[in-house]
Amino acid sequence: MKREQIETFFRRLAEANPNPTTELEYGSPFQLLVAVVLSAQATDKGVNIATRRLFALAPTPEAMATLGEQGIAEQIKSIGLYRNKAKNTAALSRQLLERHGGEVPRSREALEALPGVGRKTANVVLNTLFGEPAIAVDTHIFRVANRTGLAPGKDVLEVEHRLNRRVPKAYRVNAHHWLILLGRYVCKARKPECGVCIVRDLCDFRDKTD
Repeated sequence: MKREQIETFFRRLAEANPNPTTELEYGSPFQLLVAVVLSAQATDKGVNIATRRLFALAPTPEAMATLGEQGIAEQIKSIGLYRNKAKNTAALSRQLLERHGGEVPRSREALEALPGVGRKTANVVLNTLFGEPAIAVDTHIFRVANRTGLAPGKDVLEVEHRLNRRVPKAYRVNAHHWLILLGRYVCKARKPECGVCIVRDLCDFRDKTD
């Protein structure tokens, strides 16, 4: 995809959805962090169902640490890998209290030092909470970047680096959410809905659907 096409690509996405945001439900920075950790290999819808129960009982790091691993696990049984996620959630809550005064840190290094937090989760938090132009490459963004020709790469890190180079600065803060939503609802894995795609004419995908 050429530079002028990329500019048009994001201009259209911006016009269609000027203020995109995460579909995860949260009431504080801590709750967003936990929701993102829980969202690995799970749908946002499924995570929201679980966190409504969880956050009602433990809305803060203090309450979550008190609830403990077993208590957390009981509330998130409906999502995949819940035992390991419960362990990480309890541990990161304690670590936030011990090292960060119960606040979610703004630095990538500090975020990635938390249990259960990798580069993708850190990018989501930096982008959604702090408005930094970070792009967290999940399966949706990886697919869209490769399928459209926007920023093809062999792995998520390569795609992330290419997106950071290719996405115009004016669109970089919101690019993460636009690309996720495009992949989730239009540029689907099995049956892309090319017929309703607003960037269809800019896309390199050869097997477009009607």
